[in-house]
Amino acid sequence: MQRARRVLVGAVALVLAANLFVLTSDPGDVAPVTAAVLPGEDLAAPARDIAELDATTTTTTTAPPTTTTTGRPIDPPKNAYQAEPHVVLGQIDIPRIGLSVPLNQGISLTSIDRGPSHWPGTALPGTSTGNVVIAGHRVTKTKPFRNIDTLLVGDHIGFTVNGVKSVYEVYEHEVVTPTDTWIVNQTEEPIVTLFACHPPGSARYRYVVRARLVSSSPA
Repeated sequence: MQRARRVLVGAVALVLAANLFVLTSDPGDVAPVTAAVLPGEDLAAPARDIAELDATTTTTTTAPPTTTTTGRPIDPPKNAYQAEPHVVLGQIDIPRIGLSVPLNQGISLTSIDRGPSHWPGTALPGTSTGNVVIAGHRVTKTKPFRNIDTLLVGDHIGFTVNGVKSVYEVYEHEVVTPTDTWIVNQTEEPIVTLFACHPPGSARYRYVVRARLVSSSPA
């Protein structure tokens, strides 16, 4: 009888310990995808100019890392302003909104504050499969994506990266929440996903524009 009691007490202790582990564990360790949010704009943060941003990083290069396309987007950093090397992948051009600027690499606000920025781990522009994911601001810094909501179906989004010039054609707009990280999932079809905060001046939602690859050729 005493042995049975000891076994019962031990079993209860194990259950309590397991429950305590679940309650005290970092949710990010258990479900990093569901805990992640799409980067936005830190509208309350003091403005930082590009010179200051450059002073906080250690690397500037125009050569994209060879591991850029991994088939799995990296998780957004817990620290929105996590330091990232200053990497310029190439150029992004959107004629409809008069945008023609360098395309950066990185997914923290440190990178996005410089301009449109490619999410590491998503496809590179011009590749035959995958989802090219680009984040940009609408009301802060140079606000490159201020007017992406005015893009029309059929409008073109162009890239020049790694000596390849590619053109994508807009086919869809949608508004999602910051937790809708599925928009960065990779696809069999070659597409590009642009996203930014919505409405302008708020980080409550994300405005998304999608486009399909229509041409790719040497630059």
